[in-house]
Amino acid sequence: MDGAEKGVVGWCRYLFTGLLFPGTADADTRVRSLSLLLVLVLPAALLYPTRGFHLLEPDEGRYAQIPKEMLERGSWVVPTLQGEAYLDKPPLMYWLVALSYRAFGTTPEAARLVPALCVHLTILAVYLLGRRSIGERGAFWAALLLSVAPGFVSVARLLLLDGLLVLCVTTSVLCGFEAVRTGTLKRGWWLLAAVASGLGFLTKGPISEVLLFVPLWAFGFLARGPSAPAVSREGGGRGPARVAWYWYLVFFGVVFAVNLPWYVAIYLREPQFLKYFFWEHNVMRFLQPFDHLQPIWYYAPILIGGLLPGTILLVAYVFNLLRSAPQDGANRSLAGGFWLLTGAWCVLFFSCSGSKLPTYVLPAYPFLCLALGEYVARTRWNVQFRTRALIGGMAAFLLFVHHVGVPWYAKERSPFGDPELVGRFVADHDVAVVCFPRNCDSLAFYHDRSDMRNVRTKSVNQLLVDCHHRPRTVILFTHSDSFTGFKSTLPPSLEIVESATLKRKVKGSLLDKLTGATPWGLCDMAVVVPRYHVPPKDGAELQSFQVPGSKFHGRARASR
Repeated sequence: MDGAEKGVVGWCRYLFTGLLFPGTADADTRVRSLSLLLVLVLPAALLYPTRGFHLLEPDEGRYAQIPKEMLERGSWVVPTLQGEAYLDKPPLMYWLVALSYRAFGTTPEAARLVPALCVHLTILAVYLLGRRSIGERGAFWAALLLSVAPGFVSVARLLLLDGLLVLCVTTSVLCGFEAVRTGTLKRGWWLLAAVASGLGFLTKGPISEVLLFVPLWAFGFLARGPSAPAVSREGGGRGPARVAWYWYLVFFGVVFAVNLPWYVAIYLREPQFLKYFFWEHNVMRFLQPFDHLQPIWYYAPILIGGLLPGTILLVAYVFNLLRSAPQDGANRSLAGGFWLLTGAWCVLFFSCSGSKLPTYVLPAYPFLCLALGEYVARTRWNVQFRTRALIGGMAAFLLFVHHVGVPWYAKERSPFGDPELVGRFVADHDVAVVCFPRNCDSLAFYHDRSDMRNVRTKSVNQLLVDCHHRPRTVILFTHSDSFTGFKSTLPPSLEIVESATLKRKVKGSLLDKLTGATPWGLCDMAVVVPRYHVPPKDGAELQSFQVPGSKFHGRARASR
């Protein structure tokens, strides 16, 4: 360690720049036509065909229905779900899906085109922008590894917000690192990073800024000092550029310019949005478990399986990091260290969150693949047959899964595999349709029932009262035991005149166990009518009831 820097700071910098990442990046950044062609064709074959399988409940149904209502109502400011304001997330994804509907029709294929394009653009960004920091070969291998990572390409192509968020975060970090990488701030790249970060803010809130600035600041701290190698081949001094405070003001000015028009518009129409979204759906979801409580190591098995075959390379990469031989260290550049640092930060941040879902960690995949791509390109893995065999084998497996497995599985699990049965209950728009105790937004999408209501268990009393007011009410039971519990608590003043179940008989085979007996989001259907043609007098009937499996207790009576 250089004598000019001692103590904890000097040791941390020496560990990062002198031991772990002492090398310089590959100088060859030329785009190769064959590499670009493969990066275009392979993801396209995995992403675009067979997008029309049944919507998966609950998320895909919700994110398909909201843009549909946007078009029907002409309301582009306030997202709605079954006619009520839906304020959980900003609207960028809804806008893009609505535009896809307008261009290609209101279908699952059109809806899933948006996340599929986002995933493909992310892979292209990893190759075209990543080559500037780790060289063309490293970026090519990174794009290939990302293309066949099942936890990324198979999940992010679903109709979720995460595919668009990953595109925004990846582009923002790639451009932000390019802006500071050479030691002199590149203003154009800095502004591009701000635009991408602003679009991420308009997708899912301030998470895009959190995932950008922390690794940039950490890298700026670690990659300085007399022992640091050059980050770039282009000169400009040792270590990344120092960003003056006013350039941060410019950055956030761009972010505000992208977001402020919609945030002002939504506040004027729904004043509760700002507190509800920023406090409850960002701060409190991070600090408290909400409804997705998981252990801190939750993402470890997800990444182990989701990053395959990159997981095998990751193990080899870790062993390579532990070696002190000069030839090993020379293959690890500071740029590769930044991508590993960024991927690790994504995993650490979401692991510390109180609420965890498998999709939250998707932003880590591109950065981990960039680190692994450089490792493959600069070691013997680059020329070994097993590397190509691993990637080719996983690509073939994913082609089968995407073209055959997922459509079959979705059909088996979807309650809309028999559309005529469901349609018989919900076709009459003069009859109220109620989901109990949770949403089934796919039904609203497929059967054009935007007027459908959702009733929670705690509101079952009001549901029973409403059933007395209507000549007929169709109730869709979205939990496996909801119908049984509802029947046992039904007051004598109401009766079920028709019912049907969508549950399958499981015979015990492996496929039956895989698909299960309970469809996604909808298990039973029933038509409820009041027995009395003339409403009873006040207090004529008072029935105690309790919904099994819930904490709700109440008293329902026939309304006047």
